[in-house]
Amino acid sequence: MRTYTGSPVEAVGEEEDFPVTGLGDGTPPQLVASYPELEWKLTSGIRKAAAMALGLFRVCLVVVTAIINHPLLFPRENATVPENEEEIIRQMQAHQEKLQLEQLRLEEEVAQLAAEKEAEKEALERVAEEGQQQNESRAAWDLWSTLCMILFLVIEVWRQDHQDAPSPECLGADEDELPGLEGAPLRGLTLPNKATLDHFYERCIRGAPADASRTREFVEGFVDDLLEALRSLCSRDTDMEVEDFIGVDSMYENWQVNKPLLCDLFVPFMPPEPHRFHPELWCSSRSVPLDRQGYGQIKVVRADEDTLGCICGKTKLGEDMLCLLHGKNNLVRPGSEAEDPLCVGDSPYLDTMRVLKWFQTALTRAWHRINHKYEFDLAFGQLDTPGSLKIRFRSGKFMPFNLIPVIQYDDSDLYLVSHLTREPCGGTPPSSTDWLLSFAVYERHFLRMTSKALPEGACHLSCLQIASFLLSKQSRLTGPSRLSNYHLKTALLHLLLSRRPAAWKAEQLDARLHELLCFLEKSLLEKKLHHFFIGNCKVPEAMGLPEAVRRAEPLNLFRPFILQRRVYRKTVDSFYEMLKNAPALISEYSLHIPSDHGSLPSKAVIL
Repeated sequence: MRTYTGSPVEAVGEEEDFPVTGLGDGTPPQLVASYPELEWKLTSGIRKAAAMALGLFRVCLVVVTAIINHPLLFPRENATVPENEEEIIRQMQAHQEKLQLEQLRLEEEVAQLAAEKEAEKEALERVAEEGQQQNESRAAWDLWSTLCMILFLVIEVWRQDHQDAPSPECLGADEDELPGLEGAPLRGLTLPNKATLDHFYERCIRGAPADASRTREFVEGFVDDLLEALRSLCSRDTDMEVEDFIGVDSMYENWQVNKPLLCDLFVPFMPPEPHRFHPELWCSSRSVPLDRQGYGQIKVVRADEDTLGCICGKTKLGEDMLCLLHGKNNLVRPGSEAEDPLCVGDSPYLDTMRVLKWFQTALTRAWHRINHKYEFDLAFGQLDTPGSLKIRFRSGKFMPFNLIPVIQYDDSDLYLVSHLTREPCGGTPPSSTDWLLSFAVYERHFLRMTSKALPEGACHLSCLQIASFLLSKQSRLTGPSRLSNYHLKTALLHLLLSRRPAAWKAEQLDARLHELLCFLEKSLLEKKLHHFFIGNCKVPEAMGLPEAVRRAEPLNLFRPFILQRRVYRKTVDSFYEMLKNAPALISEYSLHIPSDHGSLPSKAVIL
């Protein structure tokens, strides 16, 4: 018997015949005979069964894996999910509780803020009510204060205007109309007697007119030459037209006594055609402040169209000339309208400060043209005064004089002055466009007209000279006060108008001087000294005053004393100190006449 040790496959592949015999176990011989085929089939069945089992195993593995990985079928996961949900719910509840607490806190804060706002509103209402009550009480108090002040002013005005003695400017021509002046005590102070006054006048004052005449002649000749040189430098068609000078004040009224002698000269000027100056007076308008009464403004107009205009935009000014309305940097040059505006201050009124610059520049150019003809120097005495000049000789002596640029009011003798060394009201113009009214020419004419009616050798100017001498000496001792020579002259003019001509005889010098000082004392105590021309109906119509001046209300020159109490007290004290020192001064100067020539100030500017 052959034993097969190979695989069934290998056995099947062999081409060998097997005998068909039985197996001895009851198997039919047909089957034994076909054993290789059966073995092959059996092997194939085993293979299929194994493959099927493997596939089934794979399917089962996949199913088991899916079951294991499914979250709902995994036991541990099923136990964790409910725990997480409870924790989340617990956290959400805690958060909700926090939100509710925060909401309650916010509601409490809002309620508290609303309560505070309501309280604040109530407090503001209470404060407003209290403030309103205070304002009402304050308004009532202010009303009573205002009424008391008005009542006080009314009483003061009534006391000044309705006192027992009549006002000086309303007095008639009778000597009896000035009661009490001659016997006024002047606080018990006495003046020198007539003999002493006569001796003092002969020694110290009478020789002054001769010196004054020589000084006037010299100054007038030089000023003529200076103004002629100024005109030669100007064009009649484009520049200001300077007219002849006019002598005013004490040198031309023959009562100058103080040394050095001083000439005051007005120099009127006019603009070129077709322009002209249109002065506007402020004599006593109720809308004008008290410190501006007695002033005026000057408007520049065209004579042909009567409209505002300025010559700087229509004429060519010299290199050293200034427009009186517009500054040097504001001139209108041909072809350069956009470079410089026409009117920076857009004011048509003439400016006093630009007049100063223009006049000083013109005088400097004129002097440089003629200085080779003179053996002296010319200097500006005061830089803030347009024509304050000094002639300084090589010997060291000097001669001062004032050239004052003025503008004539219409065809009258009233002039508007840019600046004066002595202002009637004792103050300065409140604006650079305000010009002071000067009646200096009228004053000169009135003194001349009055002198013709007075007796020969009348003492009216002698009284004014002695009073002026005493005032100047007192000013050097205690300093200047608001009392000036202009006030002395105003008082004298009032007395000249009220006294008979026979009262001014030379023999009555002491009586008239005493009366003049008493009149001035009375005016100081009453704080009332009316301007002689403005609103004075007693001035003769022959003087030719403008109608606006005659119809104006009287102007009180001492009106500033009502508010300036310290200045007023100093002025009154200085006045009585002058009266107290008068006898000693007059006696001393009667025995010795000192040399009273000053020296040139160190600040003088040489031209």
